[in-house]
Amino acid sequence: MTSIMKSMRTALKCIKNDKIVASDTVGSFLPLISTSFHTSAVCSKAQAGRYKVTKKRDRPLTYEQANKPHDIGHRKSWNSWNTSNLLDGLRPSETAIEDMFIRKFMSGTWHKLFLSEVIIKRRHNMIFIGGIVHQAIHARKMYFLLGYTEEILSYILKCPVKLELQTVSDRKDVVFKYI
Repeated sequence: MTSIMKSMRTALKCIKNDKIVASDTVGSFLPLISTSFHTSAVCSKAQAGRYKVTKKRDRPLTYEQANKPHDIGHRKSWNSWNTSNLLDGLRPSETAIEDMFIRKFMSGTWHKLFLSEVIIKRRHNMIFIGGIVHQAIHARKMYFLLGYTEEILSYILKCPVKLELQTVSDRKDVVFKYI
């Protein structure tokens, strides 16, 4: 029996109840663990951004959700339009954080009213926010939320913000397909 096999058996004996017991053989064995070569099966099946098909095929998907991630740029456009990620672009990290803040702010202010994704477009110094909203509240409240959102985001982001919203009366109008 080789010395590696003996040290492996000793190290395995020192592990009890998922806790490593202090031993000098375990300490001498740890560098061997970190330098060993591991192989695993290739996982080329992409799962991110895809929705599982239900048995009854009754899960509604919007057009944004129905397109697969590899179709972005072909059949579907990006949800955030800016030029900060180009070569020598200014403030790429701040832009990403601001986009995340805008999406969180919109989902909190327009609670359960957005039926589509929040689309953010940056043109020069202005930020345009678009989306499809459900007509579940009175028009007066809708206009108040519109003005409130534009004013607060303009103040926080220190640039003019304009909302471009479309409304639908029924949630089923936004459904593209069922899976």
